[in-house]
Amino acid sequence: MKRCLACGAHFPSAATNCPTCEAGPVAVDGFSAYAPEFAHESGGFKASYFSELARLEAANFWFRARNRLIIWALQTYCPSARSILEVGCGTGYVLSGIAGAFPHASLSGSEIFTAGLGFATVRLPAVDFMQMDARNIPFYEEFDVIGAFDVLEHIEEDELVLSQMHEALKPGGHVILTVPQHAWLWSAVDEYACHVRRYGASDLRRKVEKAGFGVVRTTSFVTTLLLPMMLSRLFQRKSQSKSFDATAELKIAPWMNGLFFQLLQCELAFIRKGVNLPFGGSRLVVARKV
Repeated sequence: MKRCLACGAHFPSAATNCPTCEAGPVAVDGFSAYAPEFAHESGGFKASYFSELARLEAANFWFRARNRLIIWALQTYCPSARSILEVGCGTGYVLSGIAGAFPHASLSGSEIFTAGLGFATVRLPAVDFMQMDARNIPFYEEFDVIGAFDVLEHIEEDELVLSQMHEALKPGGHVILTVPQHAWLWSAVDEYACHVRRYGASDLRRKVEKAGFGVVRTTSFVTTLLLPMMLSRLFQRKSQSKSFDATAELKIAPWMNGLFFQLLQCELAFIRKGVNLPFGGSRLVVARKV
């Protein structure tokens, strides 16, 4: 079902406009836009960063390892998912992995900036992409799974976003989240990326449960690289360089990129066996609508 953002009415997903008040999305850059006022620029992220991400993420160890973790979580906890929405889909890199693992599922992707959707459409021309504000999701009990991968930390009203996801999920549906972890890792990288926060495990669990979810699985990841991350951020704080390059961590030597990927694969092996890692640069949460 869709939820009219103007009058709150629920109506069939196949309809574009609300049959009660006739309100509906407008077209912006060729996409259905539910929050057109934010389509080109707003707080929370730099739209210009999408082109750099599209160029670097497919070869970078962190994006590749995170994709494998996300797909494993979907296959393990949501194996029968038939409708999946990614909130904040960016350039479509995660969805491209999900499409390969769930070829028969109906996939949708939303992004607040249409600039990201342009790259996503090139990757996945058959996927339904839309411009949307995650604080006001135009769906009601529509999806089996909603994913938000390194998205919540960009949004002040993260609890509102979680409650909106809860409403948009079918009864018994799942939300899968990844977020940056540990406030003491805060650095210029977070500031450049327009992060509002880095999460603590207990705080994130509290917010997820407050929104009406039961946590199924939660674990840290990027544990083996925690020491290099700490040293990197300590160096950044001391240097205070005005020429800071936020993409430097994506442009590492091939041998190091390969080594880091293998280390994160070892972490995934432990997670698959049921080990919940207590510390790490990021955290995964799988939760079920109750």
